[in-house]
Amino acid sequence: MTSPVILQFDDNNGVATLTFNRPEALNAINVPMAEAFLEATRSLRDRQGLRCVVLTGAGRAFMAGGDVASMAGSHVQAREAVNALLDALNPAILILRELNAPVIAGVRGFAAGAGLSLAMGADLIISDANARFMVAYDGIGTVPDCGGTWFLNRRIGAGRASQLMLLGQTLTAQEALAWGLINQVAVKGEFDETLDELTRKVAAGPSRAYAAFRRLSDEAFGADLSGHLEAERHAFLEAVGTSDFQEGVAAFLAKRPAQFRGQ
Repeated sequence: MTSPVILQFDDNNGVATLTFNRPEALNAINVPMAEAFLEATRSLRDRQGLRCVVLTGAGRAFMAGGDVASMAGSHVQAREAVNALLDALNPAILILRELNAPVIAGVRGFAAGAGLSLAMGADLIISDANARFMVAYDGIGTVPDCGGTWFLNRRIGAGRASQLMLLGQTLTAQEALAWGLINQVAVKGEFDETLDELTRKVAAGPSRAYAAFRRLSDEAFGADLSGHLEAERHAFLEAVGTSDFQEGVAAFLAKRPAQFRGQ
């Protein structure tokens, strides 16, 4: 059986590539994928010669959010599903932020919901010309997790973060670049070559200094990512108990507009 997260390591340049591998579901993250992601990140902590990490997705998307179907049903079932995901994802996110190597997200297609959060956790984001970026949590009546609220404010500021959440806006690759959400858009048809070139350049640099720069930048804002991840979890689980969340999930699965009532 193929792993839902594929880890490859190039001994020649020290680049580890983690590929989300549920292309039939646009890499929507479920518990097996989240647990495989955690296992892969743990294996990188002691990887000798690690110089750079690349996150990418198989097929047509980076990651089209979480597995919303697992959150359908009762509040109890939804809470269990969310906790099972975050019990694996939150530690994986922290491991990546603490590695002595820079992280690059290579986004092809959609980065939505948890996919957007995970991409923003990278030091650099490069996308193909057709990529799309969206918060998506507003559609199911809850808040971003996986560091979404932490990273969004740092990348684009509170005003634009609110615009994405409250208006349900989807950004094209060029709009995301103009907003400062991502760092580079590859010329159409040259995504793989551009990502490889950028990765090689970063991997050839002072990787430990890059990682120290990341940690200092995180600390400069005065917030603790570990504590913030748990605050997001608490807010998400609070939202799970609302009628709006149940309506949002049902509407998502039925592919119809949600009718929220603020309850």
